[in-house]
Amino acid sequence: MKCPQGLQVRVRHAICIASMIVIATPSFAGQVGVRQNSVGGVMVDAGGVVRAATPMEQQKLLLDVRAKVRAADGEMAKPADLRMISLKGLQAAIAEALATGDDLPEEIRYLAGLQRIEYVLAYPEQNDIVIAGPAEPWIVRDDAAVVGAISGQPMMLIDDLVTAMQSVEAARQGGISCSIEPTAEGHQRLNRLLSKVQLRNGQNPKSLEPQMKQAFGPQMVKLNGVPTDSHYARILVAADYQMKRIAMGLESSRIAGLPSYLEMARGSITQSNANPRWWMACDYNSLSHSDDKLSWKLSGRGVKTMTENDLIGANGQVVGNAKADPKAQKWADLMTEHYGELSQQFPVFGQLRNMIDMSVVATLIVQERLDETAGVNLDLLMGRGSEVPVAVYTAPAAISPECSFLRGRKGWIVTTSGGVDINAFEIVENQAADATLGAVHSKASAAAGSTWWWNG
Repeated sequence: MKCPQGLQVRVRHAICIASMIVIATPSFAGQVGVRQNSVGGVMVDAGGVVRAATPMEQQKLLLDVRAKVRAADGEMAKPADLRMISLKGLQAAIAEALATGDDLPEEIRYLAGLQRIEYVLAYPEQNDIVIAGPAEPWIVRDDAAVVGAISGQPMMLIDDLVTAMQSVEAARQGGISCSIEPTAEGHQRLNRLLSKVQLRNGQNPKSLEPQMKQAFGPQMVKLNGVPTDSHYARILVAADYQMKRIAMGLESSRIAGLPSYLEMARGSITQSNANPRWWMACDYNSLSHSDDKLSWKLSGRGVKTMTENDLIGANGQVVGNAKADPKAQKWADLMTEHYGELSQQFPVFGQLRNMIDMSVVATLIVQERLDETAGVNLDLLMGRGSEVPVAVYTAPAAISPECSFLRGRKGWIVTTSGGVDINAFEIVENQAADATLGAVHSKASAAAGSTWWWNG
């Protein structure tokens, strides 16, 4: 997202980001009457304009979620180091619910309590593909997020798996991405405003915030690779937003080792036309596989934060890129290091990581033709014919800006750039053989009489 700059006035550095209040909340696939435009603190009107939900709306959402979400029971109420999910069995369970007109039960909506996907296993003799990873029972937090009762990490959702499976081809050319960008008119208005500003000695730059917001105007949301009305899309926007709020000091990270970029950079910025830009991208080790390519393993953090400097001309347009500012790079590294803790404090980050896992798995299945190898028909999950009912939201289209200020030695910096960039094809292309995965394949095989999920 690009923002006007190159404005030499006596005030020092100002950093402005477009933001909104979005926290991960559950979807209610297959349930009538719970499709909402409220997702954890944000409301989107019929025109796609984002606003903060009122306390009354937030409380209503929490009550709705707690009324709809049934606790895990039986074996699913226990954690498991390795829980297997049969994609063939999952499809059958969904089809059964659709045939009887029932809502999708929690065990389907939350993918049997799965927290991450670590393995993808093809079984030609059983005509099946199995995904596997750690799992635990779920609880509803006070912010309406559905998270693991032990780890506090958000649950994987059937909605996001379906979107990932059905978006592989759409993402083939440009990947899956999100950005929030200002309008040309906003650039011009803010340029005119800031060119006239003369602050008096001792005047707080924050006094300009209302004028800057009004001049800069709403930012446009751009999404690529997934349906803009999907839960997946909402989380992309939410994660981008939350990263910027933390970086700019508009909201605390709640983690001692992760200060805001503003705190780290105070007094050190010397280039007035170099705006730091951050974005989140995939972070995996090589995708390992058995010699027969029936067993695959995902490893790595899943998400990393990256940065570079955009060089901004006087007209507010990007004229090139520069080496990342050392403080901006340090902040990006700290966010990557603390990503797991952030996912507990802000579930949206964990949901982003979960969605990236799912997109890598979906791309792997398509690229390696694992469904053909296993002889399994995944038409329901792939959206070929009948479709899994998923929550649909009004697509976010515009977001109002918020501003934070930093005193430096030259001019003003106004930056809103960044985003999310998911290139699952690049991850799938980076492969390495691992002879030990054959043992996992044998261990994870379904026992006689198993349901669509079981523990290893």
